[in-house]
Amino acid sequence: MNTPTPHTHFDFAKLTERERYKLLIGTVIPRPIALVTTMSREGRANAGPFSFFNVLTHDPAIVAIGVENQADLSFKDTARNIDETREFTVHIVDNALVDQMEICAIKFGPEVDELAEAGLETAPGQMVRSPRILAAPAALECRLHTVLRVSPAREIILGEVVGLFVRSDAIDPSNLHIDQQLMDVVGRMGGHTYARTRDQFDIKTRSKEEWTRRAADLGFG
Repeated sequence: MNTPTPHTHFDFAKLTERERYKLLIGTVIPRPIALVTTMSREGRANAGPFSFFNVLTHDPAIVAIGVENQADLSFKDTARNIDETREFTVHIVDNALVDQMEICAIKFGPEVDELAEAGLETAPGQMVRSPRILAAPAALECRLHTVLRVSPAREIILGEVVGLFVRSDAIDPSNLHIDQQLMDVVGRMGGHTYARTRDQFDIKTRSKEEWTRRAADLGFG
């Protein structure tokens, strides 16, 4: 039997905020990226990417986005717009969308339309007012469910998915199977690094009965 590789332990209570951040983004990888569009109360569109993001449950269908406030603790445009309109759209980022997604990450003022800066064509939302980015392989239209203000500087936004767009060539409507290769999604790693998701493999979880038979065959039982 191989000797396990040694591990280094960190007590998070003894770390700075920046140290905790570096450890988390370097270990929780790859993280899906939410390119979120919102609409201000005055009707101004906004877009920004977030990699503290995932789907949490399907019944109800809930996604979560971790949002950090500005240095003066004021809301970022995304959080403020969601607070005011209670709507947003999450776009899944594929390899072809990375450069434009990075433009949307630039810290523009609220008067700047990131979608225009990035040259992203949009269409009006169907079930929400926030615009849909046509180049994205999938878009989840969400209504605000809950806001968890975990600190004065940070909040977790939970949104209920009320509608979903998926590129038509990547989904079989008869069985709802989505072609992961055609989706060509990217994930966020630590630092400035991203990962592509085309390198894939399948593992089917065994039933208890299947494992019992397998264990017996291997002489474990």
